[in-house]
Amino acid sequence: MRRSFSTLGGLLALLLAGAASAQLVFWTTEVQPERMAKQQQIVADYQAKTGTSVQLVPVEESELGPRVTAAFSAGELPDVILTPLSQTIGWADAGIFDTAAANEVVDTLGRGTFAPGALDLVAYQGDTALVPISGWTQLIVYRKDLFDANGLQPPTTFAAMEKAAETLGNPPDMFGFVAATDVNNDYMMQVLEEFFLANGVSLVGPDGKVSLDKAKTVEVLNFYKKLADASPAGNLYWQQSRELYLAGRAAMVVWSPFILDELAGLRNDVPVTAFDDPTSPRLAENTGFVTRVSGPSNPGGAGWASVTYLGITVDADTAKAQQFVEYLLSDGYLDWLSFAPEGFFPVRRGTSDQPTMYVDGWSKLPVGVDRKAPLSQFYAPDVIANIVAGLDTGSRWAYSKGQGALIGRLYGTRVMAELVRSFLDGDRTAEETANLLQQRVAALE
Repeated sequence: MRRSFSTLGGLLALLLAGAASAQLVFWTTEVQPERMAKQQQIVADYQAKTGTSVQLVPVEESELGPRVTAAFSAGELPDVILTPLSQTIGWADAGIFDTAAANEVVDTLGRGTFAPGALDLVAYQGDTALVPISGWTQLIVYRKDLFDANGLQPPTTFAAMEKAAETLGNPPDMFGFVAATDVNNDYMMQVLEEFFLANGVSLVGPDGKVSLDKAKTVEVLNFYKKLADASPAGNLYWQQSRELYLAGRAAMVVWSPFILDELAGLRNDVPVTAFDDPTSPRLAENTGFVTRVSGPSNPGGAGWASVTYLGITVDADTAKAQQFVEYLLSDGYLDWLSFAPEGFFPVRRGTSDQPTMYVDGWSKLPVGVDRKAPLSQFYAPDVIANIVAGLDTGSRWAYSKGQGALIGRLYGTRVMAELVRSFLDGDRTAEETANLLQQRVAALE
């Protein structure tokens, strides 16, 4: 139960809600005006159905940490918090989240209805510490038509990617790949983390200490050097990779699924320039997607996932908070996913009776900016199923081992990105770089 309820505003809210209504407080990081409006409608529908009112509090993601810390110290945490993966296990360990309550919600809704990868990322002392609500996996976006025409296998392995980059590359008309090489942009670290995961390189060993397997690390570095050599010169990040792919001048790029509506020609500010008609869906139709890549030392492969969670706090009215979270993952779920379907993938696929209910509904939600259409209009059911299935095995470094803070420092200091970039520039060998990576990353612990 909530440890204190001392504010006059809170008391007045309860009185106004009526005797049959007990107010919940929900902090959300989805603060954009359109998304706030949709959330207001969701909580209004929830109140109409249950009699429980919800106070919706927008919190910028950059401000979430200080506000949660202050509220925890005062014993005035909200009932439910929407939080990125980076804040999950650390806050559970600090005693901010009621992990048993979240675990009960997952069991009630049906553990088997969730993407396993999204649950694994927040495994904590035998519980699922928070309830996943949406997510996406980074994609290898590739020209399926060109791959098919040249008898190339889909880019699901390092070897297949290397061969495709060499076969299809014809600069400056066509680049085999567009590597991330700008150390000042998080995109480079996201791409690198995906490829290290793909080859089975763990950041943290069983003892919780940084332990980068040297042989596997060298394999990743040499692979990435080949991709960088097949790319344009200069400091490259997500913008160049998107522009070149939409222009028909890149055979493969790494991108988030937010590119799905752009490939279909639904945005005027991000036009498809590969054809005379920038609104043509031809590029979407000719594009394939890979969510899991395998390196030579990890045949099973891996993918890079971004997941958002609902945490039930230790100050919550537990039963009512659980009921609200269950509503968001059931009756209110498609409304939630409609915020941005191209990036809000359903981590809950359906119900026990209708296993694909939410995936099917999500695929029919309109996407786009200047023109609207459902993803199912441009992508075949098997393509959509494959993209969503990426969350089944999507992973990240260190979070499940309680080392999320280390990832934050790794991204923030740019240590790994800078060392990899200097290797790409020929400043040292792959072996020397692997040794330095172990030393410099371990120093961040």
